[in-house]
Amino acid sequence: MAILKGLVATFVMPLPFALLLTMIGLAALGRGYRRAGLGSVITGALVVFLASWGPVADGLLGPLERQHPPVVAVSDNSQTRAVVVLGGGWYPEAPWPVTSQINDSAVVRLMEGIRLYRAVPGARLIATGGNRRGGDPAAWGYAQAAMQLGVPEGDIVTLDTPEDTAQEAAAVRDLLGAGEGFYLVTSASHMYRAVRHFHTVGLEPTPAPTRHKTARETPDRLGYWVPKAQHLRKTERALYEYMGLLSQSLDH
Repeated sequence: MAILKGLVATFVMPLPFALLLTMIGLAALGRGYRRAGLGSVITGALVVFLASWGPVADGLLGPLERQHPPVVAVSDNSQTRAVVVLGGGWYPEAPWPVTSQINDSAVVRLMEGIRLYRAVPGARLIATGGNRRGGDPAAWGYAQAAMQLGVPEGDIVTLDTPEDTAQEAAAVRDLLGAGEGFYLVTSASHMYRAVRHFHTVGLEPTPAPTRHKTARETPDRLGYWVPKAQHLRKTERALYEYMGLLSQSLDH
């Protein structure tokens, strides 16, 4: 099932889907089906154009990122004593500093987690994430980076076996129980789905979304209306999350 989900997720992304349409169109043209072939090729090009266009990308990703507001100022909440940072990618085999071994998304999540940790007296920083490829788990990368950035080792808890958000939610529940409040840190685009997973296991986190990608450019700038790779990445991120939400609904 996981392999099937992965294949579906791959081929509904704009570039693979457009490439598939183009290949079908070229094959149709080669067999003399001119109208169908041209239609397929043009549709493929249109898919790439729209997916790379700012208004479309922000229109898809923006509603996800706006589901939960960011935590700009930390309130005095005696029930909140933990900051949970959901896992991201990391590459322990790379000969780089650990802050470069964790990927861009993980870096931003960790920075927000450390900010909240330092603002909450007596807090613990809980790093989650395993490694589907069988190497060192992502939580270890978080822990190493956090320690090098000044977080005491005794304040860090690693949950290094979960391989997806549902498993991360269950692991946090097993660690904290249902009574302890905590901040939940993940990318803004992922937060809506993540909170639903945590609600499913009976937890009520305080969402602390970070790494917002929309509203970085304003429509009054010409560059916003020009198709760009960064807009394509936003579209891909949005489609990935919508597919995750669909899978989540079907599983429940």
